[in-house]
Amino acid sequence: MDKLDRFYYERDLLERGVEPVAGVDEAGRGPLAGPVMAAAVILPRHWIAGGMPEALAGLNDSKQLSEASRNQYFELLTGEAGVCQAVAEESSEAIDRWNILQATHRAMNRALQALSTRPAHVLVDGLRVKTLCLPQTPLVKGDSRSYSIAAASVIAKVTRDRLMLHYDKLYPQYGFAEHKGYATPQHLEALSRWGPCPLHRRSFAPLKPSQPDMFP
Repeated sequence: MDKLDRFYYERDLLERGVEPVAGVDEAGRGPLAGPVMAAAVILPRHWIAGGMPEALAGLNDSKQLSEASRNQYFELLTGEAGVCQAVAEESSEAIDRWNILQATHRAMNRALQALSTRPAHVLVDGLRVKTLCLPQTPLVKGDSRSYSIAAASVIAKVTRDRLMLHYDKLYPQYGFAEHKGYATPQHLEALSRWGPCPLHRRSFAPLKPSQPDMFP
């Protein structure tokens, strides 16, 4: 198999009569604040059979792309009528209730259920998701091995980043626009000064139940 053939898994399923195929990925498992976001994407059949459009050929794991490239690919994917896509999120409260892994899997299932076309099979970034509602193929580092997963990665990441920009206006003292909720020195300093806000995940270190809370 050509390691750069990012439609290998989609095409293999297509040739076996298994379609449509969705890619699913998440963004925001690691931050101290904000939701975890999942996206599910079904790319057009003729792309899988004939190749990715040139404008999207560089699509990859969102973490490997610049912010400008992510935004460009996001606009191309969400603006293309033939791309079926949906997003779902689980809040910081849900993360604290269920734990981050379960919350991530719940968001993935909800994104898949929100697709206007029900997939026959799902390519999942990472390990097998035991609770997934559809047949699946787990792919470690799948967002760099499958265009469908890469598309989901970009859509989830950009959607979450834009949501954190909105939250920055509500809680400007934390700097969410810069770090998107991750544990940067700036964020940790703001937490030390202001305590957690309703967006913070109380089950994540270094947040402690005994820590002063600015928003009881």
